[in-house]
Amino acid sequence: MIDITCCGLLFDLDGVLADSTPAVIRVWTQWANEHGFDPAEVVRRAHGRPSMSTIRDFLPHADHDFENQKVESREIADLQGVIALPGAQELLASLPSDRWAIVTSCTRALATVRIRAAGLPFPRNLLTADDITHGKPDPEPYRKGAALLAFQPEDCLVFEDVPAGVRSGKAAGARVVAFRTTVADAELCQAGADWIVDGCQSVSVIHGYAQTQALRLGLNTDEKL
Repeated sequence: MIDITCCGLLFDLDGVLADSTPAVIRVWTQWANEHGFDPAEVVRRAHGRPSMSTIRDFLPHADHDFENQKVESREIADLQGVIALPGAQELLASLPSDRWAIVTSCTRALATVRIRAAGLPFPRNLLTADDITHGKPDPEPYRKGAALLAFQPEDCLVFEDVPAGVRSGKAAGARVVAFRTTVADAELCQAGADWIVDGCQSVSVIHGYAQTQALRLGLNTDEKL
């Protein structure tokens, strides 16, 4: 068990707190087939990034707003199989509500329906694709996420599951715990993750210090990378 002290916790949503992978695969596979792209490649690049970024990558000269609205409406409608990942509800319930935020590449509308579908506690602090100019792997999401908690990024711990999110957290100056829920350990390590664990069930709150604003967390992992 590794003992970590921090002030705030910044969680990605999909692949960290909620399992929406089946829905993501269905929606992006349909979109890829409509445009003649390899579905596996589209799905791979869509994970952990704003949908607009993926659309611009594959259709640089299209009506991006139209395509994005089409994808988002399908994602909002497709909640089959969207559930909380093991340990997510318990971990969030053990935290002071002002010490954690969700920082997601979903729009606010999509994040809201997925949080509720998964039965997760709705966060006091939520940062979505609607609140940023540059999505992950840019540092902007996690810099703004830390600001929501009134902390510096270096005082926060980021929880991510894909390389784009890991790079975003590291570029912002935070330490990053990566979950092996979506991609292989080697990809997370290459992206710069500080620790790799199975998921929320591997994270526990040891103690909180109100006067110093510090939280102590335990990570069930073998060693720091």
